[in-house]
Amino acid sequence: MTDTPSQTVPDRLSVHPSSPFYNEALLERGIGIRFKGVEKTNVEEYCISEGWVRVAVGKTLDRRGNPMTMKLSGPVEAWIKD
Repeated sequence: MTDTPSQTVPDRLSVHPSSPFYNEALLERGIGIRFKGVEKTNVEEYCISEGWVRVAVGKTLDRRGNPMTMKLSGPVEAWIKD
C-alpha cells in the first residue's frame, strides 16, 4: 500500500450510512480487514487505534432492522483491496 492521501485507510470505518464514520466512496473501492491474523468478511465497523471490530452475529436483526453485532478486541489490520 502506498501512502498517498487517496489510498490511506481511515482509523475507523462503518458500513452504516447513519454513522459519522461512514465513507461510501471508500467502501465501493473495497476494504480488507484482518483481525488476529484472520481475514474477516462480516465486519460492520472497525477501529485500528482502539483494536476492535464489530462483526455481524448470524442473520438476527435488531428492532431497527440492523444486524445484531458483537464487539471483539484484538489487533486489527485494514487495507484497500483495489
